Amino acid sequence: MSVPSAYLAVLAIWATTPLGIAWSSETVNPLMAAWLRMGIAALLGWLLVRTLRLDMPWHRRALRSYAFATLGIFGAMSSTYLAVRFVPSGLISVIFGLSPVLSALLAQALLREAPMAPHRWLACVIALSGLGWIFMDDATLSLETWPGIALLLLAVLLFSLSAVMVKREALTIHPLPHTVGALLLSLPCYGLLWLLLDGTAPTFDFSSHSPWAILYLAVFGSLIGFVSYYHILSKLPPSTVALVTLITPVFALLLGSLLNHENVGLSVWSGTAVIMAGLAIFFWGHRLRPARLIL
Repeated sequence: MSVPSAYLAVLAIWATTPLGIAWSSETVNPLMAAWLRMGIAALLGWLLVRTLRLDMPWHRRALRSYAFATLGIFGAMSSTYLAVRFVPSGLISVIFGLSPVLSALLAQALLREAPMAPHRWLACVIALSGLGWIFMDDATLSLETWPGIALLLLAVLLFSLSAVMVKREALTIHPLPHTVGALLLSLPCYGLLWLLLDGTAPTFDFSSHSPWAILYLAVFGSLIGFVSYYHILSKLPPSTVALVTLITPVFALLLGSLLNHENVGLSVWSGTAVIMAGLAIFFWGHRLRPARLIL
């Protein structure tokens, strides 16, 4: 796969995943939809691992790394699937856009990385201000939507924590077997949570979006998107890859509004713009130089 095609694939998949999550839960319980998605992805991934003859270790350190990855695949994703019934799907991508900022903060505490530069602290303040601006809209934060907002914030925290902990393990392994290992560990977690919160057998209405959205997310969201992401990460500068988190929220909001008839108010659009500005400063603020005074 060429780098430009892989980059476009990541953009398209990340922008459509929130809507896919909403559609997959249309006629299927959200946790069952997530369970099926991860199960199909795990099966296809396992077949790819065997076909490509990739090494997939199961020693203690590998299991620990898979478990940390499961924080994101199960913890963050289950929270997201439960949240989508309360909030517009496009808001998922907006709030997940804060994950690079949160990951940097967690990395300082858990990886003992160097203190953040002043421009990055300013970026954090700006991004959080944008999030606060979104929450000021009564239509966004109400008695009906606050459970979804809380679940999304939990999802972003778990997603960022997962990335930092996997990085701390520093396990040298191909990303595909690592993903399959985490997917396999997530399956009993999804099954148990589904039994506790629902437990009813699913019925599939193939005239609805749900079965096709589950299949799309399994093949593209959980496999092709992941492989494409790591491919461009190995070929392009991090700042170029970071553009994905700036572009996808806008497209996710547009798709949710146009295809799922979601009400996206002016405060959501303006708050999203502020968050994107904060992320831009976070990634590229070091290039700014104070203007020289001409006397």
